[in-house]
Amino acid sequence: MSPGAAPGPVPPAAFEAAPPGGGPSCLLPPRPAPCTVVIFGASGDLAARMILPALYDLHRHGALPGGLAVVGAARTPWSDEAFREHARRALERAGRLDQDAWAALAPRLFYQPLDYADPGGCAALAARLDELDARLGTGGNRLFYLATPPTVYADLARNLGAAGLARQGRGFSRIVVEKPFGRDLGSARALDAALHEHFAEQQIFRIDHYLAKETVQNILLLRFANAVFEPLWNRRYVESVTCAAMETLGVGHRAGYYEHSGVLRDMFQNHMMQLLALVAMEPPPAFDAEAVRDEKAKVYRALRPFDPDRLDADLVLGQYGPGAAGGAAAPGYRQEPGVAPDSTTPTFAAMRLWVDNWRWQGVPFHLVSGKALREKLTRIVVRFREVPHSLFRHILGEDIGANRLILDIHPGNAVSLAVQAKLPGARLCLQPATMRFDFDAAHAPARALDAYEKVLLDCMLGDQMLFWRQDAVEQCWGFLTPVLERCEACGAQGAPALHGYAAGSWGPAASLETVQGLF
Repeated sequence: MSPGAAPGPVPPAAFEAAPPGGGPSCLLPPRPAPCTVVIFGASGDLAARMILPALYDLHRHGALPGGLAVVGAARTPWSDEAFREHARRALERAGRLDQDAWAALAPRLFYQPLDYADPGGCAALAARLDELDARLGTGGNRLFYLATPPTVYADLARNLGAAGLARQGRGFSRIVVEKPFGRDLGSARALDAALHEHFAEQQIFRIDHYLAKETVQNILLLRFANAVFEPLWNRRYVESVTCAAMETLGVGHRAGYYEHSGVLRDMFQNHMMQLLALVAMEPPPAFDAEAVRDEKAKVYRALRPFDPDRLDADLVLGQYGPGAAGGAAAPGYRQEPGVAPDSTTPTFAAMRLWVDNWRWQGVPFHLVSGKALREKLTRIVVRFREVPHSLFRHILGEDIGANRLILDIHPGNAVSLAVQAKLPGARLCLQPATMRFDFDAAHAPARALDAYEKVLLDCMLGDQMLFWRQDAVEQCWGFLTPVLERCEACGAQGAPALHGYAAGSWGPAASLETVQGLF
């Protein structure tokens, strides 16, 4: 291909299996309009591990628009060819490189070096994008993905606006912001003000890839498309709800970020609060972005504030120490590179919350997340109340296990219902039985989109269903900021204790009862 020639169109969808009974494909949405995807921080880890492989897979399966350009932008002084080589190596490391698919995508990758704080950099970028619009037919549609440190979000948003790149007219302009959305309520509001200097709310996509996981999306369908569950989804029948996101890895190379974040900012303000909202929200009047996000915001408004004098009753914080993982010795958090030897940053939290509304009054919600734990597991467990009267008391005694609905998000992708059944034999004996639906096994021939593929497509399509809205961001920070302030006053009166736990364990002893409820 000659240097000035336009690359060929992206191939049509490689798979578009119709659901039973015919109709449009359930695997892919309509292809987006032509556009240019600009990745700020293109030389960084997030772009290499997540964004570039996701774009490549969407391209390989024909889900990207026919008119497409991908422009990397970062401080690294690369050429177009150097960026393409960087992307190719990233795909090789991910084990996803197909030479034919890569040959078709590579000519659509470009690079523009710039300093994030320099307004002139975005002016030069604007000129480059105009040239690509004319050459590749991208229609003036631009998607700006900020895969950079959060400290430069505000500068980038302002510089994009000053260069005229936030204006919509000939095409759309959208900006994608990765969490964290600030570090507390004040900084979240300051970031939002910077974004809104040039971008309207409908142009801002606050990404949370947890929401794009298949089982997470299925929570609403499971609740609201099945009459068997929703009548029981309330304080009368549910005893407790536990949401957990547990990781086996320590902080590794992320210590520079994690020391200033900790588990509450890293996981609770975003992922865990979203899981809570999906389980607790009321049925929206329609399945559209604003209606669903309205109901989530109502959940956050109904959260009971923590009692500052009883934090230890509702919050267990921990930090991993030396232990063992995978049969090998594992360092403690304070031994990780870049971590202060006297660090008090929590790497584990178990939190008990109360949603003070009609549906959930008196039902505890337990949120658990931590690093360097025994298993990698993301799971929601809805524990129903025990039967109110045991007609089997004289035979089986009082101990009849409660029913549990288990939603496995990772590594499994399944929904299970634990019930009691009779053990075969002459005597009347109970045994737990599980009814399980495995999404992966049931749809083995189909290829579901992974989380980053799904959110990238939604950004191109302008669908904000799986993205945070600013009012919810502020409500969550408003709920957590007083807790964070108390937690960070380590050693001060009223500050919660920081419990140690061994790497490769289930976490602090004070939280084991909550963790055991997951199994």
